[in-house]
Amino acid sequence: MARLVVQHLNQTSFSLLPSSLSDFNGIRLTNHIQCRRKVCQPKGALHITASGEKKILLMGGTRFIGVFLARLLVREGHQVTLFTRGKAAITQQLPGESDEDYAEFSSKVLHLKGDRKDFDFVKTSLTAEGFDVVYDINGREAVEVEPILDALPNLQQFIYCSSAGVYKKSDILPHCEIDEVDPKSRHKGKLETESLLDSRGVNWTSIRPVYIYGPLNYNPVEEWFFHRLKAGRPIPIPSSGIQITQLGHVKDLATAFLLVLGNEKASKQVFNISGEKYVTFDGLAKACAKAAGFPEPEIVHYNPKKFDFGKKKAFPFRDQHFFASIEKAKSVLGWKPEFSLVEGLADSYNLDFGRGTFRKEADFTTDDMILGKSLVSV
Repeated sequence: MARLVVQHLNQTSFSLLPSSLSDFNGIRLTNHIQCRRKVCQPKGALHITASGEKKILLMGGTRFIGVFLARLLVREGHQVTLFTRGKAAITQQLPGESDEDYAEFSSKVLHLKGDRKDFDFVKTSLTAEGFDVVYDINGREAVEVEPILDALPNLQQFIYCSSAGVYKKSDILPHCEIDEVDPKSRHKGKLETESLLDSRGVNWTSIRPVYIYGPLNYNPVEEWFFHRLKAGRPIPIPSSGIQITQLGHVKDLATAFLLVLGNEKASKQVFNISGEKYVTFDGLAKACAKAAGFPEPEIVHYNPKKFDFGKKKAFPFRDQHFFASIEKAKSVLGWKPEFSLVEGLADSYNLDFGRGTFRKEADFTTDDMILGKSLVSV
């Protein structure tokens, strides 16, 4: 039988730094490109309520999204168990989190140690414990989800973290939930998981974030810009720099995950979740500078086709327009992002990079290759 372990970790307290705000919030495209499509409740959607304490299994929960989601769930009175390999601390005190709040959270969260790819262990441990709801934050392949469903035949809801990267590249934007998907995308495993959940008759909800940012981000999104701003270096941006993209703050994402719990309107539905506004690559560089209190950066545009970077990634975003409509989540769930772009970037900087913490060391190898060559007009 699996063993639940309550973790009591004592770590030093941090004080909350004020955010550096400005009126730079990215750009909002005009209303005529917003998706205005009827949201239909699918046949067979289950009616469940969020009333009462739920026994919740959170697959993951110690790195980024789950860190913030677990706190919201515990605060709502649910019993939360984190399923992890136990390689990282099960809880950590967040910058700005009081000793009192952290002590309360860490005393209530439970831990189930195991490898989700050990399917026999997953089946036996989950069957023994039983859970009402599963949040799968780190699942990538459908085969990883099957043993969870097998172990929990009476599961009330399966809430999945998918990706807006499943959409097929298109000249018509923003991406909406009913848009064509790409079965050959690098996120095809998430698409297959959504199909599996639907075929199994499970009451499921899938969240498709665009780019996620915020404190503890393990992907070099805002951190990539902060490293260059701190070093006083030019910001190399591919092509024209007017490519439009979209970022969503991790805390807003966690709130959306909470709102679908027990929500009958979310049954067998997909929701795009990200920020309210869209922003160009150049605009994002400037927004990072404003948020962190740096001077406006020098931006250098380059033609990526004229460079061979090998296996190194010269820029953290895909070199294309990529953004999604969040109108469905707003209208159906009543959800709305709390963070503007610069407010969110300031929150990330002040509570993470600005404290000297980051996930990856600065690497300016590709920058030097770009800056060392004659710049190409684009």
